[in-house]
Amino acid sequence: MTPGSQGPPPGSGGPPAERRIRVLIADDEPLVRGGVRAILATDPQIEVVGEAGDGHEAVAAVAATRPTVALLDIRMPRLDGLGACQEILRLVPETKVVILTTFGEDAYISDALTAGASGFLLKASDPRELLDAVRAVADGAAYLSPRVAHRVIGALRGGPAPSPDATERIAGLTDREREVLTLVGAGSSNAEIARRLYLTEGTVKGYVSAILAKVGADNRVKAAILAYEAGLR
Repeated sequence: MTPGSQGPPPGSGGPPAERRIRVLIADDEPLVRGGVRAILATDPQIEVVGEAGDGHEAVAAVAATRPTVALLDIRMPRLDGLGACQEILRLVPETKVVILTTFGEDAYISDALTAGASGFLLKASDPRELLDAVRAVADGAAYLSPRVAHRVIGALRGGPAPSPDATERIAGLTDREREVLTLVGAGSSNAEIARRLYLTEGTVKGYVSAILAKVGADNRVKAAILAYEAGLR
């Protein structure tokens, strides 16, 4: 493990330690790690606490540093990102995992979400998406790269008949909550939902929290999967 920066020193004007988003970067390519670190350094609220070159190193580094967010490449030697994701969430469940990869195949997306990842981001994404993803999952939400969300939406459109169990779980939602959940299932961010439904972003965030509580979903990704299973498209 390569130790990361320790954040801004006292009195430097940076955010207090308890408000910083602590991030671990795991990728077997040092240049990629350096690029990701440089992008994250543009946000003073984000502190890189360590780096890892393979999945085993990532698991050990997370256990040692307990970051808010772990950014994991899928294809790494010894233990891949999916295996590392499962082990990290078993050992340190409060750490959120974002899969960062050059590969956007549907199998990887499905496997990452099944493994418990809170986000899936392509390395070809705009650097602002990386910052948005880290902030979103640190805030308890989920994040899918728009290009990944497009693939998921395509799968939803051709999906199977609604599951009776999923239909029962959303039965207690109001009409407005169903609208919000449908857009969550389509991969929309809170800001996008707010624009679409003419609501404030804070109101949408309140709706999402209420929906998660009503349907018994731990996070936004599981709510999106439930929307798919319930036939909300």
